[in-house]
Amino acid sequence: MLKLAFRNILRHYFRTTMTLAAIAFGVIGLILSGGFSHDVYEQLGEALIHSQSGHIQISKAGFHAKGTRNPERYLLDDPDTLRRIVSAMPAVMDEMARVNFSGLINNGRTDWSIVGEGIEAEKEALLGSQLKITSGRQLSEADTNGVLLGQGVAKALKLRPGDQVTLLVNVGEGALNNLDFEVIGIFQTFSADFDARAVRIPLAAAKDLLATSHINTLVLSLHKTSETQSIASSIRSKLDASVFEVNTWIDLNDFYASTVELYERQFGVLRLIILILVLLSVANSVNMSIFERLGEFGTMMALGNHQLHIFRLLLVENALLGIIGGALGALFGVALAYVISTIGIPMPPPPNANIGYTAHILIIPSIVFDAFLIGAFATVLAAIIPAWRVSRVRVDEALRLNI
Repeated sequence: MLKLAFRNILRHYFRTTMTLAAIAFGVIGLILSGGFSHDVYEQLGEALIHSQSGHIQISKAGFHAKGTRNPERYLLDDPDTLRRIVSAMPAVMDEMARVNFSGLINNGRTDWSIVGEGIEAEKEALLGSQLKITSGRQLSEADTNGVLLGQGVAKALKLRPGDQVTLLVNVGEGALNNLDFEVIGIFQTFSADFDARAVRIPLAAAKDLLATSHINTLVLSLHKTSETQSIASSIRSKLDASVFEVNTWIDLNDFYASTVELYERQFGVLRLIILILVLLSVANSVNMSIFERLGEFGTMMALGNHQLHIFRLLLVENALLGIIGGALGALFGVALAYVISTIGIPMPPPPNANIGYTAHILIIPSIVFDAFLIGAFATVLAAIIPAWRVSRVRVDEALRLNI
């Protein structure tokens, strides 16, 4: 039956070619759209990791829910013990301490509300590979009174590298403290909202400003982003959940989760649309082919072939079409994805961002396989009703068409 089915689909070259093209284009569309979506996920995730959050953050329980307004109430008393625990893990590339604070920055003329971080400058420079310095330079450990400003902060206060500013913060129980700093550089990240309030100073200066020897957060950088969840679970198992909280970069960035959900829904709708288009286009071709061959099927039934045999033959023919069309679509889809990725797709800044990027089409094996299955499944599905109707035609009615 397989040999006969293969010979039958080769009898009408033009119609077979058009059917295969419809299947292949559907499969190609799924591969390209799915690869584009996953590239958005990957680039957005890496931008957030390497400009803001790192892969994992360890802090005192409740810090990220309630501690942003009063970070002085959520200090880690013994960060050295945490460092020893996480540094022993092979997947951890580096760990770095941060002190969080909020307050005002003054340029001598006006104030601006800011959210600041005291950082280990050398380590953060390695982590922040996607933090773009637009003016000046990166902060270093030698800059004891240096400050990095988000682009939005610098623009609002008309500040440039070399300018002097004052940071004013609440150190608890209504007490205020202030220190003078020199602007070392101005940075830009993926998020415009973050840049509008973000300020970074050396960790030692932040401790002096807040009159503390403790930290709020231990940030981890991993060798592989794909290991984030497993490493976070391992760390949680070693720490007391009533004392510490362990958050991954996904937990810390609601915007990322919303973006993924949006694209997943769009991709789901696209898959449904392509499935319907393939169904309709293939169904039209299959209907024409099957009903033109009614006389042939009448002869087969007159020679003793059962109706079920005719039905199975037609399904096998279309299964072959689906498999061949799906395979061709997968082959050309992967090739197109490679070519497009080599060239790149210039993209404007997405919502809530101020940096454009170059998009690519990632080749995801699971997406390629799913697209192939959708193409093959849609072709077989399109043939079921026409094949059933033809197999139910009476022999004498079908034989009349041979005249």
